[in-house]
Amino acid sequence: MEVLRNIPFEITPIQIIELLGSTKKNTLLEGTIQNLLKLVGPIANPKALYKIAYVDHIDEVSVEIDGVPFTSKILGKNLKSVGRVFPYVVTCGKELDSIQPSTKDIMKQFCFDTIKEMILFSAHVHLEKHLKEKYAVTQLSHMNPGSLDDWPMEQQEPLFSILGNVETLIGVTLRDSYLMDPVKSVSGIYFPTEIHFESCMLCPRQDCSHRRSKFDPGLASEYRIIERS
Repeated sequence: MEVLRNIPFEITPIQIIELLGSTKKNTLLEGTIQNLLKLVGPIANPKALYKIAYVDHIDEVSVEIDGVPFTSKILGKNLKSVGRVFPYVVTCGKELDSIQPSTKDIMKQFCFDTIKEMILFSAHVHLEKHLKEKYAVTQLSHMNPGSLDDWPMEQQEPLFSILGNVETLIGVTLRDSYLMDPVKSVSGIYFPTEIHFESCMLCPRQDCSHRRSKFDPGLASEYRIIERS
């Protein structure tokens, strides 16, 4: 088990504005973002927790990792020729919960939410780079519970069980709904692969703000998975 703390990140008001889709000069918006970044900078502490784990067994519908069973045809297909994997949780950090923008200022809340999302993204990128460098892996792909119907949110529970006391280690808790707290956290399994894989490639939903790759009908057919529209 290893914890990465104080992960570096760099965010500019321009980046936030671009993500918000604003195309016009807006001094008020820039000032709001600048003030939020000044609050965030000194206290933000994004973290990542991961473990080296091993695939014990794979059948048509399930995978067993470190003795813990997971139900997913796609996960099993992706790990068919893989021995070592890296279960993980990454978070923007609960320290940011101390900042509470006024509920009456919707734009400020939206800007703050976007900043936290960018910090989470930076931590995710940092973890992947760390894994590649430390374990001499050329290419990694990952899957996240809830990203596809084939591997639902309920699978967060066995994933957390592999990682031990995630709350004590990095301050992330799993709710009864299987969502995480802080909300800007993500869990999953990294695995070495020769061909890059993204869950988005198998999902036809086009109105997803978190899409990282285009839907690939051919690949979806190969995996024999039909996702809900």
